[in-house]
Amino acid sequence: MNIVVDSNIVFSALLNSSGNIGQLIINGKNHFHFYSISLLKDEIINHKEKLLRLSGFSEHQFQSAFHFITSRITFVNDFLIPFKVVDHALSLVKGIDENDALFVALNNYLNARLWTGDKKLIFGLREKGYKKTVSTEELFEIFIFKQLSGR
Repeated sequence: MNIVVDSNIVFSALLNSSGNIGQLIINGKNHFHFYSISLLKDEIINHKEKLLRLSGFSEHQFQSAFHFITSRITFVNDFLIPFKVVDHALSLVKGIDENDALFVALNNYLNARLWTGDKKLIFGLREKGYKKTVSTEELFEIFIFKQLSGR
């Protein structure tokens, strides 16, 4: 199953790798293929000081967590996503959060499910008939089922 992860999911995994989000990214590789836009790495680095403060990590611990979590994700350059796919995504997120357009575009381009903790985004997209999202709770249930069934 292809899953596009957005910023808040990766930030959560960095801040708490032992929580459900972190564990899904770390241990879900047998069941899920995680993708994100390459600009996400820049966003993480731009917020590094805040992440260091919130996590209590040393610089070394942060770098280790950053490399470990991002190694589980395939990053796609947004220039590879066709303009018409990006344009359609912009129309979907208009009035919700235009900053999420590239995540939605990548999701559509890969025919994946968008994993986000942003309830406003999920509900806004679903109001527009877009159902290719997955919450942490839903993904964790899928993960547990696949683990127990050996699939």
